[in-house]
Amino acid sequence: MRTHYSKELTREFIGKRVTIAGWVAEIRSFGGIKFLVIRDREGNTQVTIKKDSKLSKMVEEISKEYVVSVTGTVQEMRGDSNRVEIIPDKIEVLNTSESPLPLDISGKIESDLDARLNERFADLRRHDVRSIFIVKTEVLNGIREYLDNEGFVEVHTPKIVSAGAEGGASLFALDYFGTKAYLAQSPQLFKQTLMATGLDRVYEISPAFRAEKSDTVRHISEFLSFDAEMAFIESQEDVLVALEETVAYSLEHVKKHAKPELDYLKVEIKVPELPIPRVTYSEAIKLLKKDGKDVKEGGDIDTEMEKQLGAIMEKKGHEFYYIVEYPEKIKPFYIMEKGEHSCSFDMMYRGIELASGGQREHRYDHLTRRMKKLKLNPANFEFYLKAFKYGMPPHGGWGFGIDRFVQKILNLPNIREAVLFPRDRKRLVP
Repeated sequence: MRTHYSKELTREFIGKRVTIAGWVAEIRSFGGIKFLVIRDREGNTQVTIKKDSKLSKMVEEISKEYVVSVTGTVQEMRGDSNRVEIIPDKIEVLNTSESPLPLDISGKIESDLDARLNERFADLRRHDVRSIFIVKTEVLNGIREYLDNEGFVEVHTPKIVSAGAEGGASLFALDYFGTKAYLAQSPQLFKQTLMATGLDRVYEISPAFRAEKSDTVRHISEFLSFDAEMAFIESQEDVLVALEETVAYSLEHVKKHAKPELDYLKVEIKVPELPIPRVTYSEAIKLLKKDGKDVKEGGDIDTEMEKQLGAIMEKKGHEFYYIVEYPEKIKPFYIMEKGEHSCSFDMMYRGIELASGGQREHRYDHLTRRMKKLKLNPANFEFYLKAFKYGMPPHGGWGFGIDRFVQKILNLPNIREAVLFPRDRKRLVP
């Protein structure tokens, strides 16, 4: 039904016969000549039906949003030598459409986000909305390309688990054949276990689930997480370098491979110079205090502090930066302690946390001692701890929010716009 997408039809195709397929976006008549604008994934193509064409009568029966296939010859568009159109010799109606659509897709009438998400099939017919997901695809392609070249192995770990990696408060519980189970918050315990196997550099891009009763523009209940783990590291710095290089490579890839979409969305990507700044937790607190924030050292850096710190760093010319050396008491049990500090970090981008990670505790006795300190029962993590008894190398890694990354790249006001069918505490359909 199709030989080419609209974007592929350039002047090189003038005089050639092609077939396109898509939806009728516009129907116009001028001086007896009829015009159909056919929309597909890549954009629009004009189809011109001349007065004497045997197809002229058939076109009168076609309405907007009909699904059609058009075969014809490519020619230069009259009045615009840079564009081409199709003179058809065959038009096939593949399906009809009710009218009007439940959502205006022309851009003339704005709908709120809830209405758009309720009619997502129609919303995604908009060029700007589709472009978001082309960009997202290239973000993932860039990540995979870089890590594959660096010798990482892509893995897929279970999403139904017996215990949470970060405590039970934000777990979705479910019945697993009579046994209580949970949806995975992250692949943390599994990817660490893999560090004891010889698969010593792994990554995973998969859904993760957080049962947080949050209605913010940056939180959703099901999100796409990019996790990686690497063994035989000398320090956390090895992890910081790997992550920042992955992110910079992905952004370069997007600039190159999603240029039409970025141009349409009027977005310019700035690739960070490496290394990005490392700001210690204590330095971050001092910067906030200097900027007028009443904050005490020892607690976590909340959303408002992140935004304020992001503004401070952007004034210094840094969209990306790391916060390192958090207090150990506010970090998960698997993070390595370093006195009162932890070998942990957050990667920040335009005032929002994209990733958390660090060096893990690979010594069995230290790990179990830390679990008990945080009031966790090691018996509940038997499968995980077993791997640490039989030769676990020094290792570290990160968890990175893909949807947040796309949101900030494209300056989207809400993370839900970067997810095809978002899930939050009020939305389960569609």
